[in-house]
Amino acid sequence: MKKLVLVTSPPACGKTFISKKLAKALPNCVYLDKDTLIVLSKQIFVVAGEEYNRSSDFFQREIRDYEYYAILDLAFEALEYNDTVLVNAPFTSEIRDNEYLDNLRAKLAEKGAELFVVWVHTDIEVCHQRMIKRGSDRDKWKLEHWEEYSASQNFHRPRNIPELFVFHNSTEEEYKSSMDAAVKAIRG
Repeated sequence: MKKLVLVTSPPACGKTFISKKLAKALPNCVYLDKDTLIVLSKQIFVVAGEEYNRSSDFFQREIRDYEYYAILDLAFEALEYNDTVLVNAPFTSEIRDNEYLDNLRAKLAEKGAELFVVWVHTDIEVCHQRMIKRGSDRDKWKLEHWEEYSASQNFHRPRNIPELFVFHNSTEEEYKSSMDAAVKAIRG
């Protein structure tokens, strides 16, 4: 059966690294990264005359959801041609919304596909250090307001998803063990 694999977590938990490794380990997997759309989002900030801040009300209201619509449209299109599509994106509110997930599962069923969610669990301080190390402009506000930002994120695994795999990623040992188990679970 075809699968849409969502690799999710708050920023800097290791989604991109893990997603790329998983995609390479899965046969004929299409890899999609929502961050690829950032170049378009940055232009929206410019055109709107807004400060570039992916944590702002403007971003939440005018950009965020459209990035998700676009990446999922690409994923559904890719499922026409491949058996496994992996999307690297936080999906922070979506994966805790049962109605959203039910609608996603229904759309997938129409394509003969099923949902598989990988939740990347990483200790908050490890995420903080990784965010500092990557030095991305998308994290500027988050790092300058770390306490406010980290309090706004839910670092706890979702409990509402039966097809959830928790990928532990705070240490190298956790990563190695989880990678092997995740590949087996996805291939299922």
